[in-house]
Amino acid sequence: MGALSGVRVIEVGRYVSGPMASVMLADLGAQVIKVENPDGGDPFRGWDHSGGYSPHFRSLNRNKLSLALDVSGDRGKEYLLRLLDRADVLIENFRVGQADRWGWGYESVCARNPRIVYCSISGFGSTGPYQNRPGYDTVGQGMSGLLSVLTDLNAPEPVGISLADHLAGVYAAYGVLAALISSIQTGRGQKVETSLLQAAVSFQSENIATFFATGEIPTYDRRAKSAGVWTLVAKDGKPFVVHLSSPPKFWQGFATVAGHPEWIDDPRYKDQASRRTNYDQLLPAVKAAFAMKNRDEWLSELEAVDVPCAPLNDLNEVFNDEQVRALGMRRELNHPVMGKVELSGPGIALSGTPISWELPPPLLGEHTDEVLGMIGCSLQEIEGLVDSGIACRERRSKK
Repeated sequence: MGALSGVRVIEVGRYVSGPMASVMLADLGAQVIKVENPDGGDPFRGWDHSGGYSPHFRSLNRNKLSLALDVSGDRGKEYLLRLLDRADVLIENFRVGQADRWGWGYESVCARNPRIVYCSISGFGSTGPYQNRPGYDTVGQGMSGLLSVLTDLNAPEPVGISLADHLAGVYAAYGVLAALISSIQTGRGQKVETSLLQAAVSFQSENIATFFATGEIPTYDRRAKSAGVWTLVAKDGKPFVVHLSSPPKFWQGFATVAGHPEWIDDPRYKDQASRRTNYDQLLPAVKAAFAMKNRDEWLSELEAVDVPCAPLNDLNEVFNDEQVRALGMRRELNHPVMGKVELSGPGIALSGTPISWELPPPLLGEHTDEVLGMIGCSLQEIEGLVDSGIACRERRSKK
């Protein structure tokens, strides 16, 4: 049994933040029912014209049941509300007020099921002057200041992951777990809210505390200088990283391996504060020194003197790494129609209630009959919903 076995989560979500929150709960054992529009479902299904089962969709929707139901109209809304009467959690990530306009906002749902934990994820929050703006990942990264510490503002570029979206999903799951404990203790649910902006600002606590204390605005390279971080390219063109942090032995080992033991006692570099001040001055010499041998040679020498270092891996290298294999970070599920699905493994391990992946990402409407049956719908009633376009079911022959 998973830690959340017996918890039923209804996700009316799309793209990243809502599905991210619910898949974290699903991995912990919750039953997650993903409610999707019959007309194409979660837009992530068709990302990159991939026929409704894109890798983007698969990455966030394992361990879920798919109910294809149009909840924007009165008839579909009533079935959703009946499902929510028996649910513990609702997660939605539509624009502020949309769920209210469709008739299943917080007040309506809470009036029927006072125990429910109702989680809303938006771009900027449900109050304030920006509440009605459209919010997408890069907008959240930019407005929160997160992108400013990830890119050079003199030549800004976007980053290669939807970081604000994923962070909002993680914070949402964190809030839901707290509200579930409270619901167990008090018998009352509550509303959990987060946004791309709120999550991305909160995530930067270290930089923000430093800014409040010093007034210094952090830049993308500030942390490298303060923590003694070096990104280097070896003779064979392969990149690697070194993190010297604070123990003096790391700097001493680093300088010795680089072939410059004189750096150890040089007053410009002898302690962390001086190296931070003179980082830019030292950088060309460090890069030149570590361009003299191949990456594996440098890593072997640095590891021999206990200097924290690692290859700067691409994903192909990541999943060929023996430590990543030991952690079981490449997982495989098999869908009876779509075949093998490969995904990254979970980010935690629980000894007593282990993470279990039982269900591959579903086809659109794959579980419509099963889920509507949970609220007492007859097969004839379900057929009527399908015929009217309010619901759909996926029936494909096995490969």
